[in-house]
Amino acid sequence: MALGDSTVGCRAESCRIQAQSRFRAQGLQIIELKNIEDKFPSMAARVSIVIPTLNEASVLERTLRCLHSLTPPAWEILVVDGGSQDETVTIAKAADVVIITSPTGRAVQMNRGAEAATGDILCFVHADTLVPDDLVTVIKQTLTDPKIICGGFISLMTGDQTTRWGISLHNFLKTYYAPLLFRPHRFFRGLRLLFGDQVMFCRRQDFWRCGGFDPAIPIMEEADLCLKLSRYGQIRQVNRVVQSSDRRVAKWGAWKATGIYTAIGVLWGIGVPAPILKRFYEEVR
Repeated sequence: MALGDSTVGCRAESCRIQAQSRFRAQGLQIIELKNIEDKFPSMAARVSIVIPTLNEASVLERTLRCLHSLTPPAWEILVVDGGSQDETVTIAKAADVVIITSPTGRAVQMNRGAEAATGDILCFVHADTLVPDDLVTVIKQTLTDPKIICGGFISLMTGDQTTRWGISLHNFLKTYYAPLLFRPHRFFRGLRLLFGDQVMFCRRQDFWRCGGFDPAIPIMEEADLCLKLSRYGQIRQVNRVVQSSDRRVAKWGAWKATGIYTAIGVLWGIGVPAPILKRFYEEVR
């Protein structure tokens, strides 16, 4: 530092001290900006984004472009591939993200990503889901409340030429009515059921505190995680929207898709094992 710079720095520091003395003399509270992150640790937390993939070449590039435009940026983006046979891994390499190979299975893959993540907060994004550019800020602000253990977004299902308003509304309401119907005692203590296209997020220590995703569950793994996390705090559906692909609805048709989603939810709620439910839910790419 030059001498002139040092002199200016000393004068600035002297002015700051004098101003603080005047404020204190008037009984005004002084908030040091450098201590804000000490008071709200979640605002200083690093957000790791985990994306499980399996033959997602048709949608992954757009999702990664969206994630690279976040302001502020995520701490890291991890693509956990379960053995894709298309160009998924090539697209991920070109996007300069962390690539992890894993056995096939969304719960297994997301656990692998959580194990490799170095951030303080884990955010799970499906390969066909687009998020708002202030995603990181929204996540951090939500988790400044210590009572909130986990959060997710409102999923708006869209296609190239359509928006599935009816199904999106049903999915929004399902976050509330499903736990109210099947776990009412937990609902009134803060349980909400979030699903994969809602971009779930939680603190990494809380994720492992409850054991992470159950690798034996091939479907409804997010809802199962919500049940486990709700023992330690409240789950919140944030009043912001993420955009998810309607490719499964486009193939099945709206009525069939609604029927399948509802049937799976009800059967899961009354205790039908997840491997049986998986038979009703074909993979669509």
